[in-house]
Order: sequence, then structure tokens, then C-alpha cells
Amino acid sequence: MLSEPMVPPPRLFFRTLLTGKSVGRRHGFAVRPRRYTVTKAPSGSSTSLETIAGLFHPPEQIKAIDQLGAGNVNDTFLVTLEATAPRQAFVMQRLNTDVFESPELVMRNLLRLGDHVERRLAEEPPELSGRRWEIPKVLPTLDADGHWVEHEGEFWRSISYIGAATTTDVIKDEAHAWELGYGLGMFHHLISDLPTEELADTLENFHIAPAYLAELDAVIRRTAPITDARVNEALAFVDARREGLDVLEQACARGELKRRPIHGDPKINNVMIDDRTGHAVGLIDLDTVKPGLLHYDIGDCLRSCCNRLGEETATPEQVVFDLGLCRSILEGYLKVGRSFLSDDDVRHLPACIRLIPLELGLRFLSDHLSGDTYFKTERAGHNLDRAWVQFALTRSIERQWDELVSLIESLHGVN
Repeated sequence: MLSEPMVPPPRLFFRTLLTGKSVGRRHGFAVRPRRYTVTKAPSGSSTSLETIAGLFHPPEQIKAIDQLGAGNVNDTFLVTLEATAPRQAFVMQRLNTDVFESPELVMRNLLRLGDHVERRLAEEPPELSGRRWEIPKVLPTLDADGHWVEHEGEFWRSISYIGAATTTDVIKDEAHAWELGYGLGMFHHLISDLPTEELADTLENFHIAPAYLAELDAVIRRTAPITDARVNEALAFVDARREGLDVLEQACARGELKRRPIHGDPKINNVMIDDRTGHAVGLIDLDTVKPGLLHYDIGDCLRSCCNRLGEETATPEQVVFDLGLCRSILEGYLKVGRSFLSDDDVRHLPACIRLIPLELGLRFLSDHLSGDTYFKTERAGHNLDRAWVQFALTRSIERQWDELVSLIESLHGVN
């Protein structure tokens, strides 16, 4: 057994937040860290991880702490517990406060969302007959007096772990695609009656394509003359598509589309699939839940799922938007989505499917030119490579435009 480190007890602060209120209480007390089995801690000392985890669960029941996933924004860890613990494990996250500048509002949204979905699930919606569905729940601190921890300027929280289910980065087959679509449709269905005024806008201008274009233009103005041929080619790709980037925002301004609660980031690896049945059982990474257009979610889901090579592929020239997978995803989505989609919603689906990969490409390109300050990277030029994957996907969609429009029209006509 490793001995306990002889260090002064750190000062840790807790906050608790009542659903629907933005002001909470602040508490402070000293805690003596203890040593546990900790593996794969890429950032932050193991002592910090152990100390934080011990504030959400009895330290003596913590078995291991491992990195979970490879998200581009937050640091996520799986805290595995001993067999005697009341749960198998829980997820512990360090929220990136450079991205989420008001973490208290993020937590308020999570609590409100959790309460709402639990109420809907208690009503046993017929669409879930024979299926399970779970929503990640915010777990309180060990003394039940807080919902998150602030330690040395970092913001930590714990949420429930959805067991016996996994995610993937690349789609498997059409059956998998159908479930991904069904999962997003069910998520939208369960929150369709959650008033948008009860959710904070935690990421201003998120998925607003004209805002991202303006940001790129600002980055270009303050960047030294650009001589990289791949960057200039990417900028030319964007310049040729400036017109129409505001298509969804204009439709919203005309009253054709309306803002509703959305997930904000429903890419393929945020949909949990049951290990036994292959059914979608829930969506994770709910920090981006906020008011928005359903089209942002639908476009983002199709963007990440219909590229069989994945968004980290090293061969963007081979990227193709798979219309067969698109059909399966939309069929799954519309299984429940027909109950809340209007004719105008459906009419703008092709536009969002083309727009969202273009938008993400803009964001990757801006971050590359800004010195990779937003998305995590593993090598020089990583965000530029990512941008080209999204631009290749955009081009593939454009080349199949007529087929895409016909596909959506045919699905909309199916009762």
C-alpha cells in the first residue's frame, strides 16, 4: 500500500444549485488527500484526481481512476468503485472553463434537463416500449451539499455512468445508423416540451455559421501574410461558399423555424448503444444542451455518422457522404421525429446537412490559424487536417444534392 503524501490539506470549494436558480451557496473546508490506484492521468496530478474523486464518493471504495474517451474540450475520467459500493462507477469531469465561461449555467441546465427527462420517463412513453433509456445524472458531493467542486481554479463535477453500453467513432452498419437516428429523435422527443426559457444559452453563437465566418475573417486580418498552400486552398473553398451560410438563421428570422431545446453536439460517439441489444439507450456529453434549432443537431449527427472514414481520417480526399447511412439515420429519427417536425422543418433539412460540416470546417480552420487554442490537438497541422475532412464532406454532399433532396422528400411522404 502506498503511503499518504505529506502535503498541506488543499482548500476546496463547493457549490450547490437549486433547479431554475442561478445563485447558489459557497462552502469551504480542508480535506486531507489519500492515495488510490490511479492510471492514465494525462493532466493534473494523481493527488488532485484522488482528492476530487474522494469528495464525490467514499475514498475507501474507490478502486481506480482512468481516462475516459478523448474529447476535444473537457478532461473526462472513469472512477471505478469496489464491489461493495452502491454503483459500479461514475464519471468525473474537469470542465473546460475557457470554452464554458459560465459553468454554473451549464450545471443549471444539466439539473433542469435531468429533472425533466426523469419525469417524462416516469410516464412510460410508448415509443420506448421494450427499450431502456437513461439520462446522465448530476451526482452530489459526498456531503450532499453541493453539485460541483472548484479546486485550484478548476471546475469539477461527477455524473452517473451508463453501464453495459458503449460508443464508437465510426459507424458499423445500417442497423447501427438507424439506432443513432432513433436515439437523437428520442432525445428530442423527451425534451420537446421543455420550455426554452428554462435553459441558459451557455455557448453564445454556437452553431451560428455567420458568426464563425466573421471570426475567421477576424483571424485572417490579424494573421501575417499566409503562405501555406493548403491554408490558402481552404480559404478559397470557404470564399466560394460564403453566400447562403445564413440560410438557417434567415429561416428562423422569417418564422419558418423556431428555437427549441437541443443537445448541441450529437456526434456519433455521444450516442450510447446497448452492448446486448444494439439499441440506443441515451445521449451523453450534455454540456452543450441549450436553446437552438433542431437542424443543428440533425446536421451534426449526419455529419459525424455518414463519413465512414471518421473525422480524424488522414485521407480526406477519400471522404464521401454516405447517402445509404443518411437514409437509415433519418428513418430512425423520423420514427419519433414526425410527432414534432413541421413541413418547414423538413424543407430545411438538406440545407442543414450541407451547412454543419462546412461550419465545423470553418471552426477548425480558424483554430488552426489562431494557434490551436480551442480544440485539443496531437500534432502540428491537426486542425487544418480536420478542416479538410469537413470540407471534403461538404463537397461530397454538394455533388449528391439532388439525390439528397429526393431522399428527404420520399422519407417525409412515408406515414
